[in-house]
Amino acid sequence: MFVSLPTRSKPGLRWATPLLAALLFAAFVVANMGSGPDQRALIVSWGALSGGLLAPDAWLAALQDGRALRLVTALFLHADWAHLMGNLVFLLIFGLPAERAMGPWRFLGLFLFGGAVANLAAALSIGAPDRIIIGSSGAVSAVIGAYLALFPRAKLGVVVPLGLFLEFVRAPASLLIGIWALLQLAFAYIGPTLGAVAWWAHLAGFAFGIVFAVLVRAAIARRMRRQRGF
Repeated sequence: MFVSLPTRSKPGLRWATPLLAALLFAAFVVANMGSGPDQRALIVSWGALSGGLLAPDAWLAALQDGRALRLVTALFLHADWAHLMGNLVFLLIFGLPAERAMGPWRFLGLFLFGGAVANLAAALSIGAPDRIIIGSSGAVSAVIGAYLALFPRAKLGVVVPLGLFLEFVRAPASLLIGIWALLQLAFAYIGPTLGAVAWWAHLAGFAFGIVFAVLVRAAIARRMRRQRGF
């Protein structure tokens, strides 16, 4: 697994990442308080339907009746504890430094819009209208992409098992995240043999996060130049 390494810069107030983590956790607990049929009804009502927006005339109808919002509400539904905790771990590791760099409100936009784009990409790639997409993996992938764009020279601490011992080593974040992205691409073509995972959501969210962070970084740089009178 990855663990973040401390930096010398003084961290600012970061509330968006903990808030999102708390909301994801609370939504999972509430969703699992009901019976099996109730949980299934909740997923059907708030999960993103794959293939539901393929027809051109479906877009307007989805916006009018609110179905398009399910691209966002689906982010707060998870299949099980492993699904939830995996997303929470990566959200906290990459989200806290990314939020510090871009600010909490931009980070919220990254998570929500990146997750919606990722779910839309998954819906279009699956095509079959009877599949339901849930989970914040696409949004977390957007956070990972933003982290890479904001900190391309950063290093991550990696816990490597060596026999009976665990060794803590430092490795370039670009290398580790690059390997992760290549694995997502490979899994996207391998297909359902590795489980019902929307791999294209990971790739779309990752790409969105990179573009979003580059635009944010450019906007911040322009604002700083104006403040300095350049």
